Amino acid sequence: MPEFLTPSVFILFRVVGAVLLFWTVKAIFVRERIDKADFMRLAACGMFGVAVNQMCFFHGLSLSSSINAGIIMTINPIIVVVLSFFILKEKVSVQKSLGILIGAIGAILLTLTAGTGSGDSVFGDVLLFVNAASYGLYLVLVKPLMQKYSPITVITYIFTFGLLYILLYPPTLSEFFSIDYSLLTHAAIFKIAYIIIGVTFLAYLLTVYALKDLSPSVSSSYIYLQPVLVIFFAVIFAAIGIAEDYTDTITWEKVGYMLLIFLGVFITTRRKKAN
Repeated sequence: MPEFLTPSVFILFRVVGAVLLFWTVKAIFVRERIDKADFMRLAACGMFGVAVNQMCFFHGLSLSSSINAGIIMTINPIIVVVLSFFILKEKVSVQKSLGILIGAIGAILLTLTAGTGSGDSVFGDVLLFVNAASYGLYLVLVKPLMQKYSPITVITYIFTFGLLYILLYPPTLSEFFSIDYSLLTHAAIFKIAYIIIGVTFLAYLLTVYALKDLSPSVSSSYIYLQPVLVIFFAVIFAAIGIAEDYTDTITWEKVGYMLLIFLGVFITTRRKKAN
């Protein structure tokens, strides 16, 4: 984006590909009916976990840098803890609160130093924040469904609803038919395939399986690793010339703040040994 595809068309490719993969897996391995009372929650999960989440993320990423995106996403666990307390009545232990607080301090300090290099955009960063908040709400809403249905069933219906919302977004189809697909390079096609299979199908599938055993707040705390991983891959890919170079936004100060984030994740996810 935006050289080959617009954000809306990229999202359409991503969600259509994921829907086809999820329905294929479900048809082969899972035969399960959904109670009518749960369709409203599934529709809400499709709205916040797929449509709003993806729209804001891709449009924000097209304006801002990948490093800013990784940093801003770290607000997600804080939103999840607050929403879990009010919606799921989930208790927040002192240890978990301390871990999230330490991680949040690192994330906030990291965010305050984020606008120091190329690829910065206030509007893009706002969209990325809305994306993080939307995904946090999705994690809370989807948890009760994971106690009742197979993860494959849940994620299949969520993406199906998400696809309907994306198709209803006016620019999606008009932009889809206006793009010259003959200009797509093999590298671009490979990246699109990776987004569909790796970042969408496998990532969402692993997340819903994890939610069967983990609370939304613990699950979301792993997103604190995202800015660290983004910076790692940004350096590697820029060095070998397969991605834009945003490495001028990386400083030792930010590395120190990321160590705080690591500590927060460790404390949040650490369990006491059983007697």
